[in-house]
Amino acid sequence: MTVDLPPSGTVLCALSDLDATGAKGISLDGNSGRAGIFIVRDDAGVFGYVNSCPHIGVPLELESDEFISDIHNEIICSTHGARFRIEDGLCVSGPCDGDMLEPVAVKIENEKVVLA
Repeated sequence: MTVDLPPSGTVLCALSDLDATGAKGISLDGNSGRAGIFIVRDDAGVFGYVNSCPHIGVPLELESDEFISDIHNEIICSTHGARFRIEDGLCVSGPCDGDMLEPVAVKIENEKVVLA
């Protein structure tokens, strides 16, 4: 699934928005429906991905901003339990094993997450 991204430098969220769950869904169409992309954070930095499981194209989260597994070290698809590495989106278990989430280039600027 490909999404139309706003221009580089667009602020997506405050870095502090990731504090509660380690992730934040971002709606690109201006309404509060399912996130088009999501941002996750770990010790290595922030990473962005299109919110679509490579297995069947469904959004990954079941509840708002819930993208990280209970043990907080993998992105998880709530539909069928596929697990993805945070740092590169590689599926390490589940029906899409070996596939990858579609990356979205992001960076931190002035305590904000922006499109790179």
